[in-house]
Amino acid sequence: MAYIMVDVESDGPIPGDYSMISFGAVLVEEGLNTTFYGQLKPISDNYVQEALAVSGHTREETLQFDDPQKVMSAFAAWISQHCKDRPVFISDNNGFDWMFICWYFHHFTGSNPFGHSSQNLGSLYKGLVNDTFKNFKHLRRTKHTHHPVDDAIGNAEALLTLKKEYGLKIKW
Repeated sequence: MAYIMVDVESDGPIPGDYSMISFGAVLVEEGLNTTFYGQLKPISDNYVQEALAVSGHTREETLQFDDPQKVMSAFAAWISQHCKDRPVFISDNNGFDWMFICWYFHHFTGSNPFGHSSQNLGSLYKGLVNDTFKNFKHLRRTKHTHHPVDDAIGNAEALLTLKKEYGLKIKW
């Protein structure tokens, strides 16, 4: 299995009515050198200014981003190139990140290379430490900047720490 840590920035709470503005992904392996970054042109006229502001982009900038079909096709090719077996989607907030990635893959490419499931980094950590009130975010080394590649790398660093220091059994 190949674990791919993903982070999404959007201009609203749900796909379809709102748009995924950008996303980052990193192949979880030593070095964390294999990354993907996509910026996507909005698919809707709707947007929430506060949500968009988190991404650091203006609406005018996002209107110049790439066609979503092109970006999602490129991401599917990247996954295929770097994952010789089943890719596993994992993120800090898989309820949010997964719904955008899954929706965009199905809408723009017809299928989702991750299949029908995802994993949540926070839930893995809570289980390892036996405490649903604990948070893994102190395990990140890369600053959380809301640039999706930075955030995916920080979360992947935390996952690597769970393997090395907490004994999480994970293969890649």
